[in-house]
Amino acid sequence: MIDLTSLSKTYGEQTVLDIEQLHIPTGQTFGLVGNNGAGKTTLFSLMLDLIAPTTGTVTNNDIVVQKNEGWKAHTAAFLDENFLIGYLTPEEYFVFIGGLRGMKKEDVHTSLKQYIDFFHGEVLGQKKYIRDLSKGNQKKVGIVGSLLSNTPLVILDEPFANLDPTTQIRLKNLLKEEASATGKTFLISSHDLQHVTEVCDRIVVLHKGKVVRDEKTSTGTLQELEAFFREQL
Repeated sequence: MIDLTSLSKTYGEQTVLDIEQLHIPTGQTFGLVGNNGAGKTTLFSLMLDLIAPTTGTVTNNDIVVQKNEGWKAHTAAFLDENFLIGYLTPEEYFVFIGGLRGMKKEDVHTSLKQYIDFFHGEVLGQKKYIRDLSKGNQKKVGIVGSLLSNTPLVILDEPFANLDPTTQIRLKNLLKEEASATGKTFLISSHDLQHVTEVCDRIVVLHKGKVVRDEKTSTGTLQELEAFFREQL
């Protein structure tokens, strides 16, 4: 699904990302962890062609993202609130996003029913613009917007941030159910080691822009990651 080749990003004399080779296969739930400044958001921004690489390429489903926009048809993402449209209500936003994917208004409303528990009565029917929602509820809107149109690839940057503990649990269950039922490929970054290890099949650790660990998730992964980050103290 995703291939990174000789990918780097440099600002002035500082290299913030340097990945020689990385492959993410179709159907994998891929977790990305690292301290602030490790390069996680830079990597996702490169994958989404939001910034240009200094060297190398990102290939999405055999399409080089910097050269052809065909990858956008099968890719959805939510990195932060800049992906939202603040002057729309959540309902208007979902209809807009669904329309971009060829969904009819009634199909959008039908699809939203499966996310009612996740919204927990705090998003739909509130007669509020997205800009007036709490950070947590804005996050819910962005996440569901990325799931709504059922694209094969979903990229989420820090999806657990700003969510209360109960909603974090709901989100973990939702992501695991979506991956199991649909076979989607998920790319998820998080500072929360426990959440990401519970959700993801594979964990990659970025440190100062480089991949320093890459392993399938096992019962010992959380303890191993905690030990690695203790060494960085």
